[in-house]
Amino acid sequence: MNAVKLLKDAIFGLNRCQVRRLCSSATGSSSLRLKHESGHATSADDPSTTSPVIEGLTEHRVIDPLKHHDFFCVRNLASIEDLFDAGVHMGHKQGLRHDHMRPFIFGSRLGTDIIDLEQTVLLLGDALNFVAHVAYRQGIVMFVSRHRQMMPAVERMAEECGEYAHCRHWRGGMFTNSTVQYGLVTRLPDVCVFITTESYAFSQHIAITESAKLNIPTVAVLDTSCDPRLVTYPIPGNDDTPSAVALYCRLFKEAVLRGKAKYKELNQGKPL
Repeated sequence: MNAVKLLKDAIFGLNRCQVRRLCSSATGSSSLRLKHESGHATSADDPSTTSPVIEGLTEHRVIDPLKHHDFFCVRNLASIEDLFDAGVHMGHKQGLRHDHMRPFIFGSRLGTDIIDLEQTVLLLGDALNFVAHVAYRQGIVMFVSRHRQMMPAVERMAEECGEYAHCRHWRGGMFTNSTVQYGLVTRLPDVCVFITTESYAFSQHIAITESAKLNIPTVAVLDTSCDPRLVTYPIPGNDDTPSAVALYCRLFKEAVLRGKAKYKELNQGKPL
């Protein structure tokens, strides 16, 4: 018992300077031992070295794209000038304005609503970034449009970026009743991108409602006559001008391709 008491007194009787001295001497001896065994300098000997190099092991850095504001560099693909030149700012007549689109309207000119492009360019960047993240994570992107003039362009864009498009008549229950229509094993899209949100004149696409019921994220171009309440990523803009639709197709295609390219880059060329 006396020996144990003396040992405790010896340990706890050390002051901070003595403890610090003991720790530093122990660290120095261990670093010298590691240097002698491995043949490389450590951080204690070389300030430029951040960690000891151990033979047979390589540093593996984990990259989390969600921690980056613009990991795929898609937020600045289009400027306000590009949107203006494509006619994205042109809305419908004032009499066709939807009440929930008022926050996105800059004003009116000769009875036609003008969309605020400063909001559009920011919301478009958010939507492109989200689509790129879905493509990076090997998700399914489905492009939807019922505008007959734009159907070939939308289907061509989906084919070029290796995704899917639905531009025909939408049967009710294709999402909500998919197990009956297609079978028990059915993978639904991870995001639906609506180039236009109206199936017919002033009639909202049924897929928007079904996507909201199943918590499928939606990205949609919304003209001043559309309802934005069920859309996850709204993009206020002209949805029926060929130049504007061509711009949307180019941007979404680029976002998908950049997401897939980044996946191949970080996964050493492994197939999707």
